[in-house]
Amino acid sequence: MRRFSWFNATALTLGFAFLYVPMIILVVYSFNESKLVTVWAGFSTQWYGELIRNEEFLNAAWVTIKVAVMSSTIATVLGTMAAYVLVRAGRFSGRTLFSGMIYAPLVMPEVITGLSLLLLFIGIGLDRGVLTIVLAHTTFSMCYVSVVVSSRLVSFDQSLEEAALDLGCSPFEAFRLVTLPIIAPAVISGWLLAFTLSLDDLVIASFTTGPSATTLPIKIFSAVRLGVSPEINALSTIMIAIVTVGVITASLVTKQAAVRQARDERMAERPA
Repeated sequence: MRRFSWFNATALTLGFAFLYVPMIILVVYSFNESKLVTVWAGFSTQWYGELIRNEEFLNAAWVTIKVAVMSSTIATVLGTMAAYVLVRAGRFSGRTLFSGMIYAPLVMPEVITGLSLLLLFIGIGLDRGVLTIVLAHTTFSMCYVSVVVSSRLVSFDQSLEEAALDLGCSPFEAFRLVTLPIIAPAVISGWLLAFTLSLDDLVIASFTTGPSATTLPIKIFSAVRLGVSPEINALSTIMIAIVTVGVITASLVTKQAAVRQARDERMAERPA
């Protein structure tokens, strides 16, 4: 067994410090009473109150959540369908082109994707707003869902579907009653990944947004260009708290599911 050397410990410490010390500083200064983010003037929660009363940030947050929910849901449906076709349809005419078009956004620069979508929307005369952002986010996040679901379908036991078909289910019923519940964790993971990518996107949204729809990343970027304000720190702290709670909750749920599965396997192995 390899020993944990001082070099490994130092590299690990520096790595974690590089990642998390700026976040800790940001959280601490979100409670700073001073308007200057670099000067500590005492503990205060006034900037959280200012953030709650800031309608521009609230409207941007609502637009961001609305876009993320709609785009991730559509991307999950389309990505799951695409993954099913790629894994189960076998060889068909145009399969290489189809798979290439599905996976192209994974390697395509966001600037190119955003610019091409902007030219498309201008060409068809579609006014930029919430709809165009949803379409853009669906376009680039669908491929991530397809990759996640495809990896689960590859290891899926098709004999379960065949048994359902032999028992009288139609192909759609077999998918709905057998396949979908089994691959549900992958589908949910794909939805969460698409939701996260939509929340975090700045480049593509900046190309496809309009005056009537401003997402939170665009709003934060515009505000930071004029200088970091304590409200930005407060908003970032809230986002960090939400992500932390989500990660801890997901870890606990996963751990409980693993414990239940292990218990069920032990009970199944017991002699009758």
